[in-house]
Amino acid sequence: MTPQERATRAAEAMWAGDAASQQMGMRIEEIAPGRAVLSMEVQPHHLNGHKICHGGFIFTLADSAFAFACNSYNRLTVAQENQITFLAPGQPGERLTATAQEQALTGRSGVYDVTVTGGDGRKVALMRGLSRTVKGQLFPEDESTLQDGA
Repeated sequence: MTPQERATRAAEAMWAGDAASQQMGMRIEEIAPGRAVLSMEVQPHHLNGHKICHGGFIFTLADSAFAFACNSYNRLTVAQENQITFLAPGQPGERLTATAQEQALTGRSGVYDVTVTGGDGRKVALMRGLSRTVKGQLFPEDESTLQDGA
């Protein structure tokens, strides 16, 4: 199995059980080893009292992209720590896109940067996620064939 095939299968398996991302209206735009791009249209139920996208929804989009990127090696991986900086508001009706890219992966620990952009390409938020691999896989695969991503 190629690394790209593994990333695609891992994303499919993870998506099947990811009710949160599905219910928020997210869609997977791109998957590759150590990389994921997810998007979501800002709907009326995503708006806060200022009539802009609630920061919690922007964070959730970024966190979901992070999750798909760090699980792309078919090793169960969870968030250890995340930090987000909001730069611009998400507007009603616009499609927000979160691009997660692996920066480092050593042993069980990973570092991922996520950029959330608006429909016009402006940066809406920047997030850094630290991941930790735990026991298990998203789909059955011989452990000896798994790559460590490093």
